[in-house]
Amino acid sequence: MAWAALVVWSASPYQRYLDHGSLDELRLAPAAAVAVFVGGWTLMITAMMLPTAYPVVSLFAAVVAQRPERRRLVGLCVAGYVGVWAGFGCLAYVADFGVHEAVEQIAWLHDHPWIIGAAALAFAGAYQFSDLKYRCLDVCRSPRMFILRRWTGRRPYLDAAAVGVDSGQYCLGCCWSLMLVMFAAGAGSIPLMLGLGTAMAAEKNLPWGNRIRAPLGISLLTAAAVAVALAI
Repeated sequence: MAWAALVVWSASPYQRYLDHGSLDELRLAPAAAVAVFVGGWTLMITAMMLPTAYPVVSLFAAVVAQRPERRRLVGLCVAGYVGVWAGFGCLAYVADFGVHEAVEQIAWLHDHPWIIGAAALAFAGAYQFSDLKYRCLDVCRSPRMFILRRWTGRRPYLDAAAVGVDSGQYCLGCCWSLMLVMFAAGAGSIPLMLGLGTAMAAEKNLPWGNRIRAPLGISLLTAAAVAVALAI
């Protein structure tokens, strides 16, 4: 449903509201701009990232299957996961607003705006080879661990949310740099969303997923180099 909503949105006259780079041009009030961005970002997270958390959510659903409040517990687990990514989106939006201000204030950046997108690609590619990426990816590939660490059943609602938050934090540590590519592209491209979402789901969930970490990093670094070459 989230993917269908994104496709319809991107094909409508309101597509520019999905592209965070266009929000300044729309002359929205600050509160309205933030609300539009958070809504669009949360929709993208639901479409792109929630499928990557399916092993955790489905395993947790099986654990609480006999409890009368099981639907609420699973909902809280999902809300905790999505909430972590929504919070990251808000921080990224503030940082991105600062980047736009820097472009306006610094003549060199204003004359070479391509450097921002190339830097985002290069950083995302380099992060694929970092120890933090490897550790977070290793934890994400063991969904049972999140439930063993956070679910006791004594505080069911808090524990359910904690399972989702814990999973979201490690997923964020694993994938946040790839989401920076969305900001470099304006976060309005359905093919890019689908490509990145597929790559992150494969990394986290497929038996051979950890082996695509390096090829993906090389591809991103190559894309950064091509962007620089084309701009010079």
